[in-house]
Amino acid sequence: MPLSRLLRAAALAPLLLSPAFAATTDPSTLHIANTEPGNYLAAIVASADRDTDAAGLYFREALRADPRNLDLIERAFAATLANGEAKDAYGLADRLAARDPGNSLARLALATRAFGNGQYAGARAQLAAGEAGKARDVTSLLLTAWAYAGAGDLRRALQSVDRIADPGVAVFRDYHAALIADALGDPTEALRRYKLAYAKDPATLRLVDAYARFLARRKDIAGAKKIYADFSARSPNHPVVRAALAEVDSGKPIAPVVANARQGAAEALYGLGGAGTRQGDELASLIYLRLALALRPDHDFAEVSVANLLADMKRGGDAIEAYLAVPKTSPLAESALIQAAIEYDGQQKTDKGLEILRQVVIDHPDDPDAWSALGTLQRSAKDFESAAKSYDKAITALGQPDKAHWVLFYFRGICFERTKRWPMAEADFKEALRLFPDEPLVLNYLGYSWVDQGVNLDEAFKMLRRAVELKPTDGYIVDSLGWAHFKLGHYDEATKTLERAVELKPADPVVNDHLGDSYWRVGRQTEAHFQWNHARDFGPDPDDLKKVLEKIKDGLPATPPGPAAATPPSPEPSKNGG
Repeated sequence: MPLSRLLRAAALAPLLLSPAFAATTDPSTLHIANTEPGNYLAAIVASADRDTDAAGLYFREALRADPRNLDLIERAFAATLANGEAKDAYGLADRLAARDPGNSLARLALATRAFGNGQYAGARAQLAAGEAGKARDVTSLLLTAWAYAGAGDLRRALQSVDRIADPGVAVFRDYHAALIADALGDPTEALRRYKLAYAKDPATLRLVDAYARFLARRKDIAGAKKIYADFSARSPNHPVVRAALAEVDSGKPIAPVVANARQGAAEALYGLGGAGTRQGDELASLIYLRLALALRPDHDFAEVSVANLLADMKRGGDAIEAYLAVPKTSPLAESALIQAAIEYDGQQKTDKGLEILRQVVIDHPDDPDAWSALGTLQRSAKDFESAAKSYDKAITALGQPDKAHWVLFYFRGICFERTKRWPMAEADFKEALRLFPDEPLVLNYLGYSWVDQGVNLDEAFKMLRRAVELKPTDGYIVDSLGWAHFKLGHYDEATKTLERAVELKPADPVVNDHLGDSYWRVGRQTEAHFQWNHARDFGPDPDDLKKVLEKIKDGLPATPPGPAAATPPSPEPSKNGG
């Protein structure tokens, strides 16, 4: 059952009006209107942009003027809850449940509040009152089970969990049954359920960590370490696993993933939020995750999930706030700081990102991910000299590189090429291809560079054609092949290829500029000026703009120049290597 089924369509309809996502709203820029219609319209616009902060504020202001309007209560409640303002959302949920007793989202919020207050019978009553409770869906059954666990009733708790019949969530069911049995002191049942869940899914970190911690608390240290080792074979060097192994080796008492019913309910909400993210139910996921954090503010996995979700929704400022809220004691804190820095870079605040990352590498000087992230932001700032040094540190920290590390050599190669150290750049590109022989970005960059220098031409064109075969819809790679033909005077072939590149990237200034040059060389001067005008209007870099304006004025020289010193494929490769 899709998680969004729990959420009344009317409550989320205003939040789903548009696929466009807004950046975070600065509260100081919000202006409350003097009329209810003005605030309502502002709320609708904010909702269409998925700006839950502004939407919640404007809907609440509209509600002041019409406090009994059920539609406004519902909309204000959904936006406020999605924005993580639990206290205000609970008050709106009371009002909504009084007017619409079967509203499942309101009942879920009120059940969450009851868990937070230790009122487990009250939580069960709220869950039973909602329409979802009558359908006995996964959310209601899991939280009802944890409510029984809060009252110390293991039998009824497990009965509730076992009413979840959907085989698609069997792992989730057995995982929570194990957590409940563990929390209520039945290690035999807990072990049985952990084994069932783990046998079906040994690759989910949260389950792995809970199972291994259970074994360690039962003095099965070897078993716990094997669980972690098997996970590490799939995902090496995960910070959570490193921290857990250090905890096991310390000889100190091992904390369980879930110690009580409140934490168990938070864990259930966190898991449901993560499942919704995978299903594409972004707002439903955000609400579940916010409720999880309302019960357990130190749930680092939930906080990171919220941050990731906000980043995906293009709400960079909110994402940064969430990343920075991850507890500094969490094993996830370092990676959260790295992501916050990357978000700052995406907001054109690279200096702030660099400030964070410089401190991260001081605190974690042997972490290749930290050095790689610092190199990426330095490269974004066009500080290629410093970026190359950071990639040096990352590669040194790796030890023995494998296929996944091709991108470090690729990016360091770009930095070497931009700082006029071609032999070192060429060596790095070749090493990247040794690690990942068919990576189209590397084939494109190295092949183009060779053509531009007039060396290894047969191999270079094979590389470029192979790159296009691998990514035929990548306009930048198609542009590289066309521009390589142009550089060697193959103007007819260049024109055909560059026309395809422009079809794929119609708004890119460099691709349009290249096609204009090619049109000029085949005698299509009018069309050349048309493409150069496009290139000018699409916002090229200042140096490129100057050249484009000269071509619009004077055209190209009658005699094509010889190959220039190596210029990079256009445009600058993206920060994620794709």
